[in-house]
Amino acid sequence: MRVPAHAAAVTALAALFALLTWQVAVDGPLLRADTALRDAAARAAPGGGAVSGAAQVCADLGGALVALPVLAFGACLLGVRRRTPVPAVLAALSALAVPALVLPLKEVCARVGPDGAPLGEYAGYYPSGHTATAALAYGTLALLYVRRGPRAAPSSPAPRSRSGYAVAAAVVVNLCVGAGLVLRGYHWATDVVASWALAGLVLYALAALGDRLGARREQAGERAGER
Repeated sequence: MRVPAHAAAVTALAALFALLTWQVAVDGPLLRADTALRDAAARAAPGGGAVSGAAQVCADLGGALVALPVLAFGACLLGVRRRTPVPAVLAALSALAVPALVLPLKEVCARVGPDGAPLGEYAGYYPSGHTATAALAYGTLALLYVRRGPRAAPSSPAPRSRSGYAVAAAVVVNLCVGAGLVLRGYHWATDVVASWALAGLVLYALAALGDRLGARREQAGERAGER
């Protein structure tokens, strides 16, 4: 029996997130790579250098004050152009997913950061909130752009070339954010990868919800047209 691509991707993301969370919880051998990458990042991006400055800019792209306004503006623009509230609804759910999912996980895992300093009042470093914010904000924008508008035919997504550019841009930005966080020593690499996996699961859920909302809106429009 052939497994659908979406189901396989969701299973892989869930398995990856479960594996990393387990390794963090038990301080497993997989975390040795974190230490090696932290030390390599410190050598590659010493404080005050050009690489460190570029890494800081990339890391800042994952901040809520940058990513969420970009998501809000893009979703509102698409909603107005397509005359539908669906982009705004999906954007709002995407923004709420970070505090709803990431913060409790930080509290439970209580992972110390790459600098080894005590957590104090900070919840923890696993998973990375900046990474999740960036992945969901820019990923949701790409998802909204790829989705067809209500006036398009049911099988008409955005033009393939433009859809590819939107997805590629989101991937590149998120890779830059993750690299910046690791190079600056703000997060372990596994913090970043786990947030990518978690965000991927949320994006799949948002895509499914968007399809259902879009279908309901089209059905309502058809019933209104028959009257």
